[in-house]
Amino acid sequence: MQVPAPLEYVRATSVSDAIGLLERLGEEARIIAGGHSLLPMMKLRLATPEYLIDVNDLHDELSYIRRTGSQLRVGALTRHRELLESEELVEHFPIFRDAERVIADPPVRNRGTLGGALCQADPSEDLSSVCTTLNASCVIRGSAGERVVTMEEFYRGPYETAVGPAEMLTEVRIPIRRGGSNAYAKVDRRAGDWAVTAAGAALWLDGGADGVIADARVGLAAVGPSTTGIPAISAALQGRPPSAEAFAEAGRIAAESCSPTTDGRGTEAYKRHLAGELTRRTLATAYQRIQEREVLG
Repeated sequence: MQVPAPLEYVRATSVSDAIGLLERLGEEARIIAGGHSLLPMMKLRLATPEYLIDVNDLHDELSYIRRTGSQLRVGALTRHRELLESEELVEHFPIFRDAERVIADPPVRNRGTLGGALCQADPSEDLSSVCTTLNASCVIRGSAGERVVTMEEFYRGPYETAVGPAEMLTEVRIPIRRGGSNAYAKVDRRAGDWAVTAAGAALWLDGGADGVIADARVGLAAVGPSTTGIPAISAALQGRPPSAEAFAEAGRIAAESCSPTTDGRGTEAYKRHLAGELTRRTLATAYQRIQEREVLG
């Protein structure tokens, strides 16, 4: 039987209380929300925290999707199901609904959270790729106050983030930009599994659907040590009209820029091929969504 090591359990009553507990209990304390990543690691003794701080009572404080100016702010304790069902989120970022439809299964989506997904920092994790694609930023809170870091700064490597021992991720901020849309696609071995390879793409146009590409961003998952953004794709596409040729070139850049490894999910060559093909497809889908939005007015 797989049984976690002995530990002490405490429920936080507020964000401030959770941070105070982290400071008092030290580096052997871990926050738990959904627990779908942490608990399996504890059963295998890959993680052996001495204290678990349950933050599920903070749902009212840290679960929200709200627009503030040109940003959409999403609380770290917002659950997958809430992200999937949010019309306000999908209005600006349909990429979230694309991703949530292929994440695990309903029981996991009912419990798992955005913050937990990002803090796990698994290179195959879907929402990490989504947030990288959207150039999101992460709000990290400690007793000294808040600091905001980019997704590139947030990830230090596989399963390692910028969140310190006495800090917690409280919010994700996503810039809202006019003239764009986005999409996500994933290849997995079976429904709800971790990605063999996944890609998110965001596209912005100047002058509407008949205009030129103002910016493009691509975030890949499962083809490197961390969720990967590819600035070279933005440089290659800026100023060009959206076209199958342009998206195919972006796919070639993605395939050349990633660093997959051969493992039980597929060969290095197969994953590199998927990175290129999924990049091409998601850019095309993002462009199609811009066109459809103009048709619908």
